[in-house]
Formats: sequence, structure tokens, C-alpha cells
Amino acid sequence: MKNIKISIIGGGNLGVSIAEGLIKSGYTAPENITVTRRRLHLIAHLKEKGVHITDNNIEAAANSDIVILAIKPHQIKNVALEIKSTLDPARHILISVVTGVSIREIQEIVEKDVPLFLAMPNTAIAIQESMTCIATNNAAEEQRQMILGLFDQLGKAILINEELMEAATVLGACGIAYALRFIRASSQGGIEIGFSSKVAQIIAAQTVKGAAGLLIEGGQHPEYEIDKVTTPQGCTIAGLNEMEHQGFSSALIKGIMASYNKIQNIAK
Repeated sequence: MKNIKISIIGGGNLGVSIAEGLIKSGYTAPENITVTRRRLHLIAHLKEKGVHITDNNIEAAANSDIVILAIKPHQIKNVALEIKSTLDPARHILISVVTGVSIREIQEIVEKDVPLFLAMPNTAIAIQESMTCIATNNAAEEQRQMILGLFDQLGKAILINEELMEAATVLGACGIAYALRFIRASSQGGIEIGFSSKVAQIIAAQTVKGAAGLLIEGGQHPEYEIDKVTTPQGCTIAGLNEMEHQGFSSALIKGIMASYNKIQNIAK
């Protein structure tokens, strides 16, 4: 276990999920994690796990090695201005998980050459199953590997170009909701054919987990695994073809594009 001190500025859903994932991973001890929120009673459960909670962002940033900004986009300027006097380029690494705010915009606010990363995890970070995309333009290779290593403890992490961060938000972060909606619809179909809602959800969720595992572990194209279960005149191909006739793939792609267009408009 490392003794890296990590402060998460913003104890909302994502900030709390990151804290919980760090606790479960053992990346650093709970007492080395600080989470801030104005209404402390909303994150009191983290204190019970050994995490330091506070409403003082300046104190949290000053007493850390890594500062994670997990706040709303409209809060970024005020919070960055609030903590910038405590940031030391020789000690601190700053990570923003704020949607739609660029590296340049944050650097202009803090006015220091602090190693800065943008990271886009998803809420599965709470169970160490996040897909986290990371971008930076001023961090040393050792720092890049350090932050990759941190988020690899919480799922899978990759470095991407900053211009792809909005796309990463849609595919990785919004994608959790898309996948859950598929599981919900599949469960409803399971109820139609005779299962209870509880059993249908278990079957649907584990099936999706298994399908993802086949791709992650085997590295094959989805169609390769699909071909394994589509026999001539079989029930699988009949179902797949009906879904395509009803626009399944098209609807999903259009949904992804709608989310992407929305996030681009927000960024403007």
C-alpha cells in the first residue's frame, strides 16, 4: 500500500465513487484520502471508513500529493482560484474529472505549471471496474505512469489525446447508462418469456458481463463472438435480425451521436 495523499474536491456521486474505489483497491490508506463537500452529512459514511472529510478545499489541497477536482463545470473557476495558492508544481499533481473544461482553461486559472491531467472515469470506479480515459500535455513520463497506475487500480485506464475527451465522456461515462438501459430492456424481455424480474435481471446482467469479458480477455471483434452463437436458422440469428429490422444498432449509434452533440454544445 502506498502513502500517497489524495484529496477529492467535490463529494458528489463521482467524487464519492472515486473515494470508494480507492479504498477497495488499497492504492493508499483510507486516512490518506480526503473528500470535501459543503454539506458534510452527505458524505459521513466515508468518515466511518477512515476517510477524512472536510468542507475546507484549501486545507484539503494543501495536505495532499494528488488533487482531484470532481465538481460541476460552473464551479471550476471559483474552486481553482480558491486552491491555486496552495498548489506547488514540485509536489502536487492536479487531476480534473470535470466535463467540458480543457487543460488550457484550468492552467489559465491556476497560473502555475502544475502537472495537470484530465480524466474521464465512469461510476463503475466505485467497484474498480471503471473505463477511464486520461489526457495531459505537461506531465513527465513518470507522472503519466503514476496516474495511469492509479486509475488502473480502479478498472482500466488509457491515455488519449485531449481532443477526444468529449468523445470519451460519451462512450465511457454516458456508456454506463446505455449498457444499463440494455440490461433493463433485456430483463423486461425475460419477464415476457416467463422469468421473475429478479431472476431476469441476474441473467441479463451476468450475460452482459460475460460478453464484455470475452472481448476484453480474448481481444476478438464482437462479430467473431456473435458468429459462435448464430447457427443456421437458429433462434439467435432470428432475434438479432429482428432487432436490426427495428433499428437496434442505428438507435444506439444515433443515441451516442445525440449525447456527443449535446456535450459539444455545452462546451461552447
